[in-house]
Amino acid sequence: MKQEKMLSDTLENKSIVSSGRASQCIDDDCLHELQDTDTGALSRIADAVSSMLDGVGEDPEREGLVKTPERVARSMRFLTRGYRQDPEEVLKKAVFTEAYDEMVLVRDIDIFSMCEHHLLPFFGKAHVAYIPDGKIVGLSKIARVVEVYARRLQVQERLTQQIRDAIQNVLNPKGVAVVIEARHMCMVMRGVEKLNSITTTSAMSGEFLASPSTRSEFLRLIRP
Repeated sequence: MKQEKMLSDTLENKSIVSSGRASQCIDDDCLHELQDTDTGALSRIADAVSSMLDGVGEDPEREGLVKTPERVARSMRFLTRGYRQDPEEVLKKAVFTEAYDEMVLVRDIDIFSMCEHHLLPFFGKAHVAYIPDGKIVGLSKIARVVEVYARRLQVQERLTQQIRDAIQNVLNPKGVAVVIEARHMCMVMRGVEKLNSITTTSAMSGEFLASPSTRSEFLRLIRP
């Protein structure tokens, strides 16, 4: 197919040095996109984008659009790279034995995800807390788990629960609490077109469910 040939030619023209940095970066593609060499997946997405452009009344062959299918294919693979990552393995890389038994909170974690219903973005903040029971995890791994699940086609409700469950399964803490606040472009750019709407979801376990005071402390700490 034409798109597959274009992708193959592009991969040949983009060299990646051993340090993992691109020596060439054309069309403003980011490094992560350049390193994706799954030409089969890229070509299938590119073919679909080309058909979509034709379907909306555009000419996929005109100058401004001729490379758009390839760009969108690489962008979509980047935006959904969470499918190729294991969030529990991410957590397991930095689990440490520690006697600390008070709440650990990482708040205001940026999230960018894609609504599975309209393939439009939603974005906002995640607040994640847990109460250790003999084990703690590297703080950056909490943000990485949020990122892994966010970089998939999602609904906010499921995303919130998945983050909670991954931390609960790996650390077995006394409790986990997750709150996500996000703006959904499917409600802003189309449909009801409510620019200022914010969706808030929560998922909790253990002491955050059983103890009103623990839950209240968490909710107070995440307020601006």
